[in-house]
Amino acid sequence: MTSTLTPVRSKRSALTKGQLPKYAPYAVLAAALIIGAAILALVGFNPFGWGVVSAILFAVGLVSWSAAVEGSRKAKDKLATCLVVGSFLVALLPLVSVIWTVLVNGIPGLLDPGFLTTSMNGVTGAFDNKAVESGGPVMGGIYHALLGTVQITLLATVISVPVGLLTAIYLVEYGNDGRLAKAITFFVDVMTGIPSIVAGLFAAAFFFAVVGPGTKTGAVAAVALSVLMIPVVVRSSEEMLKIVPNELREAAYALGVRKWRTILKVVIPTAISGIASGVTLAIARVIGETAPILVTAGFATSINSNVFGGWMASLPTFIYTQILNPTSPSNPDPSSQRAWGAALVLIILVMVLNLVARLIARIFAPKTGR
Repeated sequence: MTSTLTPVRSKRSALTKGQLPKYAPYAVLAAALIIGAAILALVGFNPFGWGVVSAILFAVGLVSWSAAVEGSRKAKDKLATCLVVGSFLVALLPLVSVIWTVLVNGIPGLLDPGFLTTSMNGVTGAFDNKAVESGGPVMGGIYHALLGTVQITLLATVISVPVGLLTAIYLVEYGNDGRLAKAITFFVDVMTGIPSIVAGLFAAAFFFAVVGPGTKTGAVAAVALSVLMIPVVVRSSEEMLKIVPNELREAAYALGVRKWRTILKVVIPTAISGIASGVTLAIARVIGETAPILVTAGFATSINSNVFGGWMASLPTFIYTQILNPTSPSNPDPSSQRAWGAALVLIILVMVLNLVARLIARIFAPKTGR
């Protein structure tokens, strides 16, 4: 029995010879965390410093162990892996920090009664002073700003998506790298870098000249946002249309299908997933803009459901005014609480838009099953 098992054991040891054990990363990580905590305890402990020191110790320890056991080639590979993973975590830190900060500061405002269902109409500094003195709930909400954000963004999307998609279709299917197509591509690239305040000033000046001085409505703000959205929709849709295989178009042409119908029934459904993602990115690009809204729609404290008449508030302008001009200058905490709550709602809106885009892409994507 012993003689038959001996070759198997020697074979296994030969296969695992010169390799780190599977528990090596976990052991090095545990040691790095302990040593990092001990070092930070001497100079002043803080979570961020602990993470940085532990990451450095982990990389040094794992690479050194690998060099001693596996050789320089495997050690270089592990060093590259540590650098890539470390870079990813560093890039992830701001996102996690922002989300955590908004959650911690925004949830108390979101839990206030009437925060989502009332406006700031009639809310004065006396209400905030009373809330601070008595410890009661903060009065006033974001309903008017939430309604304005949805209406302005929806109208901007209605304007931008058809224009951007049709432009992308022309560039890919009809442009043939002609002079007009090259000119359109150039101006789209220029528009991509236009500052948001310039788009707001353009829309305001245009409506001042057409309608009259002092024209500030949600529709003007929607036009300003569409100037920012159209380049994003064009570029994203153009790239998605380009990756549609030409074989699909040629197969449709071979069956006698006209070009416009091929685009409508074959090309666009094939690229709808990427197009929906591009539209979502465009919406997320403009839904948090503040400067063009202030220039074109002004700011209101009451509910305005008419996007074509009167000043209209939005979530970004609500946050801006609550921080810059608190309702009660002597007690700014309630205004700050409202601003953080509005910021949390804005992030939730962007997340919902991403989920809707994924759902639309899944519903309208071409079916691959038989």
